Order: sequence, then structure tokens, then C-alpha cells
Amino acid sequence: MTVRIVLADDQPLVRSGLRVLVADHPDLEIAGEAATGAEAVRLAVDLAPDVVVMDIRMPGMDGIEATRRITAGAGTTRVLVLTTFDEDEYVYGSLRAGASGFLVKDMALDDILAAIRVVAAGDALIAPSVTRRLIADFADRPAAAPRRPARAVEGLTEREREVLTLVGRGRSNTEIAQDLFITVATAKSHVSRLFTKLGARDRVQLVITAYETGLVGPPE
Repeated sequence: MTVRIVLADDQPLVRSGLRVLVADHPDLEIAGEAATGAEAVRLAVDLAPDVVVMDIRMPGMDGIEATRRITAGAGTTRVLVLTTFDEDEYVYGSLRAGASGFLVKDMALDDILAAIRVVAAGDALIAPSVTRRLIADFADRPAAAPRRPARAVEGLTEREREVLTLVGRGRSNTEIAQDLFITVATAKSHVSRLFTKLGARDRVQLVITAYETGLVGPPE
């Protein structure tokens, strides 16, 4: 299958560079380009791409608001934020808005292409180091108390709560399996059930749920 992409960035040079990069890979296709957040939202509706590669700082509607509108729609388009700015407020704002990943523009080009494929496949791209930074950052804020009631996870089994806690700490399926002395397949199965029970679109939303319900607290 070909992954259809919309590039949303107010810098023509960035869009041109990504277009050239994608052109060398037959499994990826540029379906459209946007120079503003509003254009990105419109193209997401009109073209129904698999992934929107979204910058944050754009004129008018920024990338975070555009991400929120795209992911709130009825379509299945996913958003991968690609920006120069990796401040925690941008990372968290993007993920809260529904982005399935967050990258910075100085990453290796192959890593950016790999991230597009990961997000298109329905997974999320959030590094454990970013997860730890987010938790530490919000733990230091006065408004860091959980934003969702604990009852939001009351329907989970004890094992599922353990798995959700580990996901919230940025652990991969392999690491979860090692921590809980289960197989990787079993860990994946637990994560899949968490998606269903919590109505989560991807792993990023599980991380946010783990934090906002108090299952994961500030690092020691």
C-alpha cells in the first residue's frame, strides 16, 4: 500500500526538501501541500491522506490547533508533528491535540521516513526520553494534578493497570514483557485491549491517560 501524505509547513524550502526525499520511495506519495494550518485542515478533509506531516509555527492557525481539528474529525488521518522546536509545551500540546508522533527537523532523513510509516501503520512515535521529560515537566507545575478521574481506569484488570503504568513510563512492548515476565506477544495483547477499553487511538493517548489518572507520577 502507498502511504498518502500531506506536507504542512510555511517554508517552501522545507516542503520541497521533503517532497524530493519522498519521491525516491515508491511506498510514499505526496497528496498535497499546505502553507498554513487552515490549509492543512482543509486538505485533510478533501484528500483524506494517511498522514499529515505538520509544522507547529505557521501563520494564522498554528499546527497544534490544526492537529486538534484534523484528529477530531470523522476521518482516519493521523498527524506527525515535524518542527524545529522541541520545547516540552509544544510536545505535550501536540500530543494532547491528537498527534501520533513528534519529531524535530534535524533528525536523520531516514528516521523521518520511518516515522511516517510507523504513524501510517497506526502506531505512535514517542521516545521514552520524551515521555520522562513530559512527566517531569508537568509534575513541576501547579496544575500538575491528574486531569481525569481515577475511575477512568477502574474497569481495567490489575495486569492491565500494570501494563498501562509501564506504557506511561515510556516502556516498549519488549521492555514490558521483561518487567512483567511475560511474552512480547502477551504484552502486545494487553496493550491492544487497553486501546479498546480506554478508547485510545494510539500509544501516545495511553501515555497521557496513565499520567492524567495518576497511575504515573513524577520520576524519583
